Amino acid sequence: MQRDAEATRLRLITAGRAEFAARGLTGARVDRIAEAAQANKAQIYHYFKSKAGLFDAVWEDVLRETVEGLPLDVEDLPGAAALLCDAYVDHPELSRLITWRRLERLEHEDPAAPAAPAPMAHDVQGRIALIEQALRNGVIGGRFDADVLFALILHVAAFWEFTSPDVMASVSVTDREGRREVVRSVTAALLEGASEA
Repeated sequence: MQRDAEATRLRLITAGRAEFAARGLTGARVDRIAEAAQANKAQIYHYFKSKAGLFDAVWEDVLRETVEGLPLDVEDLPGAAALLCDAYVDHPELSRLITWRRLERLEHEDPAAPAAPAPMAHDVQGRIALIEQALRNGVIGGRFDADVLFALILHVAAFWEFTSPDVMASVSVTDREGRREVVRSVTAALLEGASEA
């Protein structure tokens, strides 16, 4: 019975991910999610308490998948950024869910609370600590603190997905390999030593 309950919960998260990516929290419909998950609406409320609760579970699943799917080799942070760039291409719903969360969900959260669920916050902090250690040990260089460097790497990797289509229309790099190489090069530049004052 526990296996069936977990399978239903996972189907609801998968269906919710597609629905929320396409329509956001406000536009999503629990009946469509339930139908796609081969479940009923009551199960959404049983497992997640509300549509917003399901959105939060989807968000946590996206974070977990992204963090676990991104090996962080501190000796090859440009390579890690390139892998993340590929993940955004392979999973276009990621950028949509990030945008919907920013637009519809953050205003309802406690600003003093951590942005990520506790287990994910721990993983993120662990990755920042690895970068900090690598900076201290001289394994990598850079002019930024580890936390800022980590955030910059994430955003460089996501550049192609979050830049306005109007701007992208004037950018000559359009193929996957070219975009990956730009991400790799920019990340490598972030790791160069501090510039002279």
